[in-house]
Amino acid sequence: MTLYGETRPPADDRPTIKVTAVSWPDGEPDPAAPAAPGGPPGRRSRRLRMLLAAGVTTVVLGAGAGLGAYAYAGDVPRGTSVLGTEVGGRSHADAVRDLRAELDRAGTSATPLRVTVGEKSVALDPAGVGLTVDVEATVDAAAKARADPVSRLVGSRTVAPVVTVDATRLDAALRKAAGDQTREWTVAAIIFTGTTPKAVRPKLGLALDAQRSAQAVRSGWLSGQPVTVPLVEATPATSTEEVDRLLAELARPAVAAPVTLRTAKGTITIPPAAIARSLRFTADDSGKLTPRLDVKRLRTALGDKLDAIEVEPRNARMTITGGKPTPINGRPGQQLDPTALSRDLLAVLPRSGDRTVTGQLKEIKPELTAEKLAGLGIKDRVSRFTTHFTGGLSSARSQNIVQVAKEVDGTVVLPGETFSLNGHTGERGYTRGYQDAPVILDGKLVPGVGGGVSQFTTTLFNATYYAGLEDVEHKPHSYWFSRYPAVIESTIFWPNLDFKFRNNTPYGVLIDTSHTSSSVTVSVWSTKIYDSVKTEYGPRRDTTRPKTIHLKPGPSCIPSNGIDGFTQDAFRIIRKGGKVVKREKFTWRYLAEPRYICGPTAD
Repeated sequence: MTLYGETRPPADDRPTIKVTAVSWPDGEPDPAAPAAPGGPPGRRSRRLRMLLAAGVTTVVLGAGAGLGAYAYAGDVPRGTSVLGTEVGGRSHADAVRDLRAELDRAGTSATPLRVTVGEKSVALDPAGVGLTVDVEATVDAAAKARADPVSRLVGSRTVAPVVTVDATRLDAALRKAAGDQTREWTVAAIIFTGTTPKAVRPKLGLALDAQRSAQAVRSGWLSGQPVTVPLVEATPATSTEEVDRLLAELARPAVAAPVTLRTAKGTITIPPAAIARSLRFTADDSGKLTPRLDVKRLRTALGDKLDAIEVEPRNARMTITGGKPTPINGRPGQQLDPTALSRDLLAVLPRSGDRTVTGQLKEIKPELTAEKLAGLGIKDRVSRFTTHFTGGLSSARSQNIVQVAKEVDGTVVLPGETFSLNGHTGERGYTRGYQDAPVILDGKLVPGVGGGVSQFTTTLFNATYYAGLEDVEHKPHSYWFSRYPAVIESTIFWPNLDFKFRNNTPYGVLIDTSHTSSSVTVSVWSTKIYDSVKTEYGPRRDTTRPKTIHLKPGPSCIPSNGIDGFTQDAFRIIRKGGKVVKREKFTWRYLAEPRYICGPTAD
């Protein structure tokens, strides 16, 4: 069967040798005639025979040379065809041209392919799934076809086309066609609810295999018949029997009793609840379930119990001495070897007795050394920003500002790193030294733990802003407060509102904080890159006046005078080498803060 309907045999242009009889001139004896009886052959007879022999030899050699040159003409052996198209005896370029022209004439790429997936059938557009004949590769294959000299003259051979398809696009089209015939497999699992393990048993899946689908389509596309793509049964490697065995022999015994962990610095007990949180059963791509002990989860579950035997490494830090940043060495720490601990714990968990492991403590070097700090180029104070507060250091709000400033002081942000204020401090609660002070919640001031931290956030934001560092995340306050620059300020609230900046320089960044009884200052030290960073403001617009709202008197009511609302643009102008290298626009719409009165309306 051929692809293009009725096919005429290709024209055979190989040569035919025609033999013609030879006649001799009148009066000349035939050199092949026998000599006269008793007499020697004539001289002419002998000469003619020699000439004839030489001529025949020349003709044969000449014909042989001509036939050899003919048989090996072109890049593709003569007698070679692809999809009914003769490509033999042609140069590579001519063969590519002729085959491509025949494919275009037949409309191969435009003819929909009928594919059967399970019980459903779909017509696929070859171009839509990247299905095509690679003409160049096909001619390359034809040129490499084995053919001896005789076969090149009188033989023939057919070379299969090289068919390519985009397996990803084909798989997407077939999945859509398959519809609900496919089903995802369920891999085995063991999960803990508290300290009770529960098995999830595996279930078979039925799915398409992208590579097998592509092979079926490549092989069957040009046959003229619909192509059937198989749905493959997917069987998870871990069987129901195996998951039941893991449940009985490991998961249940693991949490039946505590484990004793002994080290050179002391002994701690690992309770079943901590074991349940750290014992994980993980399935790989084949659905094979493997138990492991997650030491990171174990550390979290044990909390401060490990403090008795472990010492956290301390990074090197920088301090400002004599007006210059100076690196100070950190110290190494000691921690349990996580690989050994995971292995040894997993070995004793199936046991009912002798549930003791010996932990190996190893030295942990700090991530940041004094030598590394010294090489970060932290040498210049590139920006400084100060905001002011009232109430002295005795007020709760001031104490919160000082507390967060102390936590951030001395932080080094490496090149390319992003600093998150929430990520650095964690949740700011009572146990961390934060107190109740006014915060904005639902549009009004109410007491809240950590009130005042937003002022430090604004101070830090401005310091990084004027250092030319990349703003990643910030949000101005809902209302404008005159102690802050309009637009160029930021609030913060755990955990939803954060302030982040990225060190987009090739140098380290040191955050240095200080405070007085009425102000907080943030300085950024690094290597100076820019000539200047300044702000240009657009005019305020869309001004709105505050409303007056009366609230019920009480501890939660905080009165306010009200503030106008407005919209304003601010532009960060960064200059380097005497030119503006960056101009960034910041826009914010402030709401009008109501005038809150703690008490009933006047009659």
